[in-house]
Amino acid sequence: MERYSEIKGKALYFLLFLWTLWFLNMSVRTIFSPILPLIEDEFMIRHARASSIFLFQSLGYAISSFFFAGFYSGRFGYKRSIALSLGITSFVLFLTSFVKVFSAFYIFAFILGFATGIYLPSVIPLITEYFTENRWSKSIAIHDMGAPISIFSTPLIVLFFLQFYTWRGAFVILAVFFLASTLIFYSIIDEMKISRSERVSVRNLFKIRSFWALSIIWGFAAGANIGLYLIVPLYLTKELSVSIEYANSLLGISRLGGIGVAVLVGFLVDRIHLRKTMFAMLFLSGIFTVLTGVVPVRFIGFSLFFEAILVTGFFPLAVVAVTKMFSREMRSTGAGMVLAFTVVFGVGLIPYLLGLSGDLLSFRFGISLLGISVSLVSLLIFSLKEIS
Repeated sequence: MERYSEIKGKALYFLLFLWTLWFLNMSVRTIFSPILPLIEDEFMIRHARASSIFLFQSLGYAISSFFFAGFYSGRFGYKRSIALSLGITSFVLFLTSFVKVFSAFYIFAFILGFATGIYLPSVIPLITEYFTENRWSKSIAIHDMGAPISIFSTPLIVLFFLQFYTWRGAFVILAVFFLASTLIFYSIIDEMKISRSERVSVRNLFKIRSFWALSIIWGFAAGANIGLYLIVPLYLTKELSVSIEYANSLLGISRLGGIGVAVLVGFLVDRIHLRKTMFAMLFLSGIFTVLTGVVPVRFIGFSLFFEAILVTGFFPLAVVAVTKMFSREMRSTGAGMVLAFTVVFGVGLIPYLLGLSGDLLSFRFGISLLGISVSLVSLLIFSLKEIS
């Protein structure tokens, strides 16, 4: 297997292809957000039922990203694991376009979450195998930029396609992209294997007090980030009576600042006080989340924009915190368990609770309560004695 010592030429094309796969992976995980108002109208359902799609999707993602991919993909083969992820995703996206009963979304959302969750734990070892060690940080950073760019552009892409197709057509188009990606990936990538993987007692991990604190912090931060993002189109169209075109445009543009902030924070992380900066960014994220729930419509774009910048910049610091908190032997398992909790709570349960709030009281109440909770939870950062 050829290993790249520079990120240029063939190596750059290879990395950009993986970047495209990560972009598509994130698009699938957020595709329901910009079309959820349309699904609500077609199936005549309440907000909580519609937003429960994200709960099923996050459960599938959490199960595969940790319990399945973490222990299995190395033995099965990282190439085959990723190809399986892409192939299943393509097939389920195609089937989703034919849904006639809303309950079927729960099944397909769970499988989509499960399939997309296989990708990231499998691609990181693949990148480190194809690139020399002195290029790992840069290559992984470039690959990771696919996520914020996808979050920014998915609502705008959906908005474009809705001018020509129904929401069902968007799923068919995505299915075609994933099918093509599966075939290309399997034909150009060489396989790698590991014979065994180290296992760490999860029971010992649960005895670490900081693990629970960090999991709660990550969960609420993810809720303020992706959880809020997933529910904003419903909030804007159903409660504030703006058009779906305006809602999706605002949602996409509000995430524009998040594209560069993660990279900027990554460059500055060694020069800042980790604990104080994490606290400040998460506390202010909570403040801007509250503002999103209380300000008039014309100011929501500003509050969403600054909230997204702050909470997106928080996560590179939080990743550094994970590396400092856990020993080398526990780092992989610890990060996996934190991620599993984060996805289920922040990306699944919080959108559902916001939808329930929209049914029983208002989206404004739920979003404001989320913001207050995020600011209060930021105080837990000072209990993480392992970071400074």
